[in-house]
Amino acid sequence: MELGLKAKVAIVTGPAKGMGAAITLALAREGVDLCLAGRDMSAIAPVASGAKALGRKVVEVQCDVTQPSQVQKLVDETLKAFSRIDILVNVAGGRGPLETTAWDTTSEGFDEVVELNMKGSFLTMRAVVPTMRKQRSGKIVNIGGTFGLRGRALRMAYSASKWGLRGITKAFALELGPYNINVNNVCPGMVDGPRFRKVCEGMAKRLGITEEEAIRKHAEEYALKRISTDEDIANAVLFCASDVSRQITGQDIAVDGGWVI
Repeated sequence: MELGLKAKVAIVTGPAKGMGAAITLALAREGVDLCLAGRDMSAIAPVASGAKALGRKVVEVQCDVTQPSQVQKLVDETLKAFSRIDILVNVAGGRGPLETTAWDTTSEGFDEVVELNMKGSFLTMRAVVPTMRKQRSGKIVNIGGTFGLRGRALRMAYSASKWGLRGITKAFALELGPYNINVNNVCPGMVDGPRFRKVCEGMAKRLGITEEEAIRKHAEEYALKRISTDEDIANAVLFCASDVSRQITGQDIAVDGGWVI
């Protein structure tokens, strides 16, 4: 199916690793020019090179998404390079305390993950709105999480931040609908990679099992009996970023092999 993304311009936050890199390269393969934003420019460089090798124009901007002035600079640099912004994908985020009860979660640990996962997305969304409203078009895709769709023990701070992101997504969707701007929330379940393996490591220690057994225990919780990949998330983002999904907004789209259900 032709997604119609060729020559579109996207900002991707958190593009350096895992699903962020997969999303970036998936957009590039569809012909999207890119502004890649993150704190560690050396980590972004290989992904930027990969996108350029696919024939795309790529701008790299150092940005802490929790800082309003840096977010505004990100938008300004994107407009300077491309004169428009068609897509925003908010991947940048944190995991918060792992295997920690709610009562053992520190105030600092809670604040850090909530600020990054909620405020960071809010600031980038707010910053692209003037351009998208003027264009009367745009696609905003937030990366949420299934722990924001269903309660999860020992991950309270992260879960709270992803529940909050759902509210931000829906409010923006309602307010931006009249401007032909779609705002959706892609919610990955566990995605195989270093972060997932870290979770499994903690689970294995807590239950006295091997890491491989922990992975199998996670997979058994899913209807499809398999763990998602970065490419599974990237495909959902491509759908939401394209006009194939033109009549879908304000939605939480779980990509989780059937864990939430």
